[in-house]
Amino acid sequence: MKISYQWLSQLVSLTEDPETIGKLLTSTGLEVESIEKIESIPGGLEGVVIGEVLTCEKHPEADKLSLTTVDAGQSAPLNIVCGAPNVQAGQKVIVALVGATLHPTSGEPFTIKKAKIRGAASEGMICAEDEIGLGTSHAGIMVLDTDLPNGTPAVTYFGLEADYQIEIGLTPNRADAASHLGVARDLKAVLQRPVQWPSVDAFKVDNQNLPVTVLVETPEGAPRYTGLTIDGLTVAESPDWLKQRLRAIGLNPINNVVDITNYVCHELGQPLHAFDADQIAGGQVIVKTVAEGTPFVTLDGVERKLSANDLMICNASEPMCIAGVFGGQKSGVTAQTTRIFLESAYFDAAWIRRTSQHHGLKTDASFRFERGTDPNMPVFALKRAALLLQEVAGGTVSSAITDLYPNPVSDRQVAIRYRNVDRLIGIAIDRPEITRILESLDIRVADASEEGFTALVPPYRVDVEREADVIEEILRIYGLDNVPISDYLAADYLSETPETDPDQLQARASQLLAANGFYETMTNSLTRPAYHDAVRPTLPNADVQLLNPLSEDLSVMRQTLLFSGLETLVYNINRRQKDLRIFEFGKIYSRNDERFFERPRLGIWMTGRTQSESWLTGNQRPADAGVSYHDLAAVVQRILTSFRVKFTDSQPADPAIFQYGLTLLVNKKPLVSLGLVKAGLTKQVDLKQAVFYADFDWQYLLKLYNGKVAFEEVSRFPEVRRDLSLVLDTGVTYAQISRLAYLTERKLLRDLNVFDVYEGENLEKGKKSYSVSFILQDPAQTLNDAVIDKTMNRLMSAFERELGAVIRK
Repeated sequence: MKISYQWLSQLVSLTEDPETIGKLLTSTGLEVESIEKIESIPGGLEGVVIGEVLTCEKHPEADKLSLTTVDAGQSAPLNIVCGAPNVQAGQKVIVALVGATLHPTSGEPFTIKKAKIRGAASEGMICAEDEIGLGTSHAGIMVLDTDLPNGTPAVTYFGLEADYQIEIGLTPNRADAASHLGVARDLKAVLQRPVQWPSVDAFKVDNQNLPVTVLVETPEGAPRYTGLTIDGLTVAESPDWLKQRLRAIGLNPINNVVDITNYVCHELGQPLHAFDADQIAGGQVIVKTVAEGTPFVTLDGVERKLSANDLMICNASEPMCIAGVFGGQKSGVTAQTTRIFLESAYFDAAWIRRTSQHHGLKTDASFRFERGTDPNMPVFALKRAALLLQEVAGGTVSSAITDLYPNPVSDRQVAIRYRNVDRLIGIAIDRPEITRILESLDIRVADASEEGFTALVPPYRVDVEREADVIEEILRIYGLDNVPISDYLAADYLSETPETDPDQLQARASQLLAANGFYETMTNSLTRPAYHDAVRPTLPNADVQLLNPLSEDLSVMRQTLLFSGLETLVYNINRRQKDLRIFEFGKIYSRNDERFFERPRLGIWMTGRTQSESWLTGNQRPADAGVSYHDLAAVVQRILTSFRVKFTDSQPADPAIFQYGLTLLVNKKPLVSLGLVKAGLTKQVDLKQAVFYADFDWQYLLKLYNGKVAFEEVSRFPEVRRDLSLVLDTGVTYAQISRLAYLTERKLLRDLNVFDVYEGENLEKGKKSYSVSFILQDPAQTLNDAVIDKTMNRLMSAFERELGAVIRK
């Protein structure tokens, strides 16, 4: 961002040179990257001053030359030979001193030297306007009407003082400083000098001859919209002062109307837009969105296809402008324009950022709007621009100001504690100084006490939201250099340290699995569409397809980790590694209409034998030596235990993936599914071994993680075991037994376990027998038989009543 030193001096009184101002701005966080001198004309009239002709006589050796003595503010009058026909004693003139280099309107630059002209000494030059590059006339010397003292630099008389372009590397958070006013606010706080706001007291509505109706149909995109009309203006070249201001910050002047909108934008940070009022069909300005794909030609002559999410400024029949980004070709100001509608608005940053990214358009307006502008500035900027337009283009204000602002943005309230201010800065700043600094930044201090206060942050400071942000404001104005380095360096922060560190928890799970004989894998996120077709009932979301895939086998993003793991198993089995335990942390992808989803998962695969061959077990493995469901379930349980998570319910695993298995639920939401993979799916990758697979919702597991460990004293009283044999319908699960038991006896029941399950000819069809052990314990006393019997009877009654159990005694 580029700032003009002279322009800045109009807003805050500056006695410091540009280099000093640059250092002050850098110390406040507005890092100055360069300072470049800007001259209004070549050479900047260096060495050219105002002088007074004291005497004037004809040259004795030349009829067309005159011998003059000139007071140019030097220690003695200068003798100058002048050839201009209009030179006379008593005139105020422009004098180029010896050593000055002049840049004439035409021709090469030349340097003034002492010389003898026809035998007479000449110690300078009295100048015509073309000789100093201010015009084309060479009819005579310039004669001034001024009371300025002799020796005054000519640039002062002509108002052509050199300017300095200060380039600031503006960080994205400092949207408030994207203007001369924003920079002046920081200097106000540092230098303790007031900001001299431009006056708008002269603004008035001249008539109501050009009314325009404004309707905001999308207030979420335009929380505030203001405008007025100006009639009878003349579009022409801008005056010199305006062109100089814009050129000083690297902008090319266009015409007086457009230049004023740019001027106000860079002065106050409020983008404006001028519409040709004759192009506003129906006399209506409507802020709304339009249909997807609507064609629109912007000011650069490019036809663009609009998105349904683009906020548009429309008339009664068509769009006129992409709000906050770029104007339209048809409604723009031209040389024939005499009436304009001037817009000044506060647009939602997210809306403008989305549109700017969609069309690849970056403008001065979008730069400010998508970072956040001041919702309280539009009306002031509108009045300022209207007055400037009347000054440079004429015309009358022909409508009242329309100001649609249904939900005003209030100051942000941030609680500040002095102890945190002292802790973060490292020293205790005087409390009155803290108040002075904040109020110099327009941050009001309310509800002050010995402990702290409430900071009322104006809405234009979009980056100041938290206590640490306010403390940063205090520090950057107080000055980092004013904070002494302590003997013991340290750092501090205010933010809460998250209890859950995903990286550490992933490392914990990895170490646990590795300790149980698992190897970690990393596989490609690209996979075959055929895999998803095989499990489409389970994964109904559309594939995330690549627009330009390398091959058909790598044309979609995976919707499950299952097949990535199966391919890894096949690769190793084909190389004679058949007893495998692997896991992978990976992401799965899906889409729903235009929305895309990316979710982290943990996959675990087990296949082959539980133990390698050894002399201890013999070469002939028993039939049950292969990996079973319970081997995988034990691993899953270890992970849940490590994360201190208990599942609250279960249901059969998805039959599209698992031949059998369970999905464990926490708060009725699936956490992990585990079981035997269907043979049809393993055949997809030509895998002949049985594979057990567990699929964790890793994001949900992290959310459930409980970092707090509860400790209690080991009971001094013995535990008691009682066994029950329950005959139940085959559809009743152990999870139902466990859940009912803990609901029935919450105080004494410490644990239960199934130690035998029987189904056979001694039981009627559709029945099975569970042998369950119950561990009872009272932490306060030893259990007696009466309490034990009462507890067991209550459990048996619950099993009989709720599960239809027959108790075998």
